[in-house]
Amino acid sequence: MPSEFERVIKQICEEKGLTPEDVIDSISAAIAAAYRKDYGAKGQLIEAEFDPETGKSRIFEVVEVVEIEEGEEEVEKPAREISLEDAKKKDKKLEVGDTIKTEVTPDEIIFGRIAAQTAKQVITQRLREAERSIIYDTFKDKENTVVGGVVQRDEKGTVFVDLGQTTGLLFPSEQIKGEEYGIGQRIKVYVMSVEHGKKGPEIILSRAHEEIVRKLFELEVPEVASGEVELKAIAREAGSRSKIAVFSTEEDIDPVGACVGQRGSRVQTIIAELNGEKIDIIEWDEDPVKFISNALSPAKVISVQIDHEKKHAIVEVMEDQLSLAIGKNGQNVRLAVKLSGWTIDVLKAGLGQDNEDDKTKKKGKEKKSSKEVEKKEDEFKDVMKEKDGEKKDEEEVTKEKKKKKKSSAKKKTSGKKEKKKSPEKDKKEKKDEEKDE
Repeated sequence: MPSEFERVIKQICEEKGLTPEDVIDSISAAIAAAYRKDYGAKGQLIEAEFDPETGKSRIFEVVEVVEIEEGEEEVEKPAREISLEDAKKKDKKLEVGDTIKTEVTPDEIIFGRIAAQTAKQVITQRLREAERSIIYDTFKDKENTVVGGVVQRDEKGTVFVDLGQTTGLLFPSEQIKGEEYGIGQRIKVYVMSVEHGKKGPEIILSRAHEEIVRKLFELEVPEVASGEVELKAIAREAGSRSKIAVFSTEEDIDPVGACVGQRGSRVQTIIAELNGEKIDIIEWDEDPVKFISNALSPAKVISVQIDHEKKHAIVEVMEDQLSLAIGKNGQNVRLAVKLSGWTIDVLKAGLGQDNEDDKTKKKGKEKKSSKEVEKKEDEFKDVMKEKDGEKKDEEEVTKEKKKKKKSSAKKKTSGKKEKKKSPEKDKKEKKDEEKDE
């Protein structure tokens, strides 16, 4: 029949998910700390052994065998160390680095209030550390996998998800855009990383990571889980659309059909889990021409011209398929680029030849236009010369007119002077005539 101690230890193990050894080690460490508090010397190293069946404990003083350096007579830490010479007196087999345990259990152990409180703190701390260590190891093994959880609360955009043993963090950058998380809602999340934190392991979760799509297919599609169907590449714009390229290692298995399921049952389950995100499933191919053509589905491709050195592809589609190939806001071709790893230019069929013809026509037009410009320039020069000649003629005419005006003005003034002088001449002539008489 188990003792009271054993029943308590079992209960603690069930609640905390610990092993009995972890609990017993914590109790032993607490007894050693309490003994050191009431009975031990300063710097003394004490260890305790607890027996859960009897409830009794044994206490030991531990010292380490060291070699005394030249010029020194005693060890540096007498409470913890013993010289090799003194150790050989007790046991000739001892060497440097060995430890000697000496039992110092008193006949009756009565701990004071402070020692008991110290023991309680040590047990609590040790159990917490053991619990954190187990949680860390558990979720470290689940890193890069999908786990289920329940939304616990939302603090400033960061969603806390209850994972059972602990709580994970779903930051805004790892959430699907536009997705709302209600308290108590069950969701599947991708474990991105597990790190040691100040208050225990920090588990970073994601709903926007592209690998969550792969893990969901592994959960829903047995062929993917077994490795008969491989997901070669994934391109995702979280919350909107994803493209996956699948390949079958078995000839009798259709990779696309296996992922879609009967009447789309398998892929619809994944779409529902991702809040209605569209998923395009295409067949992967070693030939880049076929792979790029498949990647641009649902558009039908006429031809693909590729440049292996630059990893660049020019894809031609019919005019009615152009908008489908490019997609809304370029989403379809953008996902195809991510999926294939090639840069892709989508053109309307025959547009490349038309462009060349247009170029030649443009060149011809440019030549003609240049000639016409030259002719117009020559005509303009001739016109300007004629205008310059006309201006000169006009200037000469105006000069002549000015000269004529000046000459006519002089004649008029001279005539007036003659008119003014004539009566005086008449008077003189009359006087001369009278003198002659």
